Amino acid sequence: QVQLVESGGGLVQPGGSLRLSCGASGSIIEITVIAWYRQAPGKERELVALAASGGATSYADSVKGRFTISRDSTKNTVSLQMNSLKPEDTAAYYCNAVITSLSGSYRSTNNYWGHGTLVTVSS
Repeated sequence: QVQLVESGGGLVQPGGSLRLSCGASGSIIEITVIAWYRQAPGKERELVALAASGGATSYADSVKGRFTISRDSTKNTVSLQMNSLKPEDTAAYYCNAVITSLSGSYRSTNNYWGHGTLVTVSS
């Protein structure tokens, strides 16, 4: 059973920093893409940043230059360093990954979500 577990959310003042972490566990063969999404109250979930297995990264325009995604493929973890936080960054942040795993003798590739961690930027 593959699971994604996030940590690191909390309350921070505008201009501050937070670091989110996500760990994947289970019979994992490969993580193709791992990403962070966020969902603010009353808004749709949006992609914040992603890291592909080849090393490529991509960011939403709203976070470019402020957020940095880093993955450790040997540990199946990903982090999101968030600097210069703004009130509009307030949201629940979710880890997402496309993972190939082993179940018995079968390989399967599925899309997985963590339960989310709340980030609140407020003075």
